[in-house]
Amino acid sequence: MSVRTRFAPSPTGYLHVGGARTALFSWLYARKHKGTFILRIEDTDLERSTPQAVQAILQSMEWLGLKYDEGPYYQTRHFERYHEVARQLLTAGKAYRCYCSREELEAMRAEQMARREKPRYNGRCRDRRDPPPPGVTPVIRFKNPLDGEVVVEDQIHGRVVFDNRELDDLIIVRADGSPTYNFTVVVDDVDMRVTHVIRGDDHLNNTPRQINIMQALGATQPVYAHVPMILGPDGKKLSKRHGTVSVMQYEEEGYLPEALLNYLVRLGWSHGDQEVFSVDEMIEKFDVRDVNRSAAAFNPEKLLWLNQHYIKQAEAGRLAGLLRDYLHRLGVDASRGPALEEVIEPLRERSKTLVEMANQARIFYEDFKDYDPAAAKHLTKDSKSLLAELRRRFAVLHDWSAPAIHTMVSQVAEEQGLKLGKVAQPLRVAACGGTVSPPIDVTLKLYGRERTLKCLDRALAFIDGAKT
Repeated sequence: MSVRTRFAPSPTGYLHVGGARTALFSWLYARKHKGTFILRIEDTDLERSTPQAVQAILQSMEWLGLKYDEGPYYQTRHFERYHEVARQLLTAGKAYRCYCSREELEAMRAEQMARREKPRYNGRCRDRRDPPPPGVTPVIRFKNPLDGEVVVEDQIHGRVVFDNRELDDLIIVRADGSPTYNFTVVVDDVDMRVTHVIRGDDHLNNTPRQINIMQALGATQPVYAHVPMILGPDGKKLSKRHGTVSVMQYEEEGYLPEALLNYLVRLGWSHGDQEVFSVDEMIEKFDVRDVNRSAAAFNPEKLLWLNQHYIKQAEAGRLAGLLRDYLHRLGVDASRGPALEEVIEPLRERSKTLVEMANQARIFYEDFKDYDPAAAKHLTKDSKSLLAELRRRFAVLHDWSAPAIHTMVSQVAEEQGLKLGKVAQPLRVAACGGTVSPPIDVTLKLYGRERTLKCLDRALAFIDGAKT
């Protein structure tokens, strides 16, 4: 049997991390078994589905690198197929038209609740023989079995049994002709020959209904695996109040896709004590049966740690291209200044995100506006002669390299009887406007001689009280 999995999001908003994890698990399972991964857009909710949300899903999948083999399929393009299958069920006596009005359904619900029964459709039109009432457009309901059990051998939760008596005759086609979720999912899974359904466990209660429809169609049910939800750090369902939950917002905040994938695969799944997985390792080692039954808690700090790890490991050329884009978003032109590949190296160890790296890289491509007030204390009459001497020597330094700059600064410190930090810090403030930067020798090397001298002239003028 050739494995066929699918990811079937509804385009009613952005792709959140829970959906991304489900997509990842489905993708990994298909790749591990050399199968087919399908993307299906379940857009039958015409009021809430939007083209913008569809685009956000496609963009997120592309950014994550979860390439699909088939699709994207759109349910709204298959309405005739759903109507055809509904007619087949009607003809076979496995579905029926229901003419109950809203008022009748509400009265039915009220009576059941008064008897402390579970509200459900009571099958009033199931075997109705009298003429339909005039002016009422019927819905189509599926004839759910009245007895017996539905057994789901779930790959994560194990054996789950549902009593058919607890399931009512669900609507498969609404009065306006639109098909319902549980029906379209079954038709699509059958038509697309889906063998394994990996989805959130909020769908577990839908599964017996879908299996019954499949059996009525004479189809073979897929293997199911229902993935537990993701919780926030406070143990509650992950939501916007916990911070970022949209996949593309992580891109905006400077995360690498491999870091998010690595983090998501470890949310509820593990392989020994291993924390860092390449995509190839994920494919090799992932087994959906090893996913925990309990919900996993999202830990933003661990994701940040992984992101920094991947920034350190990323190929310089790729990172340079990404950094250029993030600098552009800040309004910084990186075309005039040091090569981005050179800028990246001293910033790798200091940056947890690419946004953080871009903010630190700004100093190499634009002048700072003002000295940090807390740092300006290093620009004093006492440091003036020190900075003047550094300027004099920088002007004639033959080898403008980081090692040569470091050696020269160390010599000045030794001659002045000062520790290196007492020289480097005023120099750093003069060059960068603050007390934080990459190593000052590397920073000045990237600045170049001309800009370094201009920065020192500006600092000396500041000390003298002149306008800068």
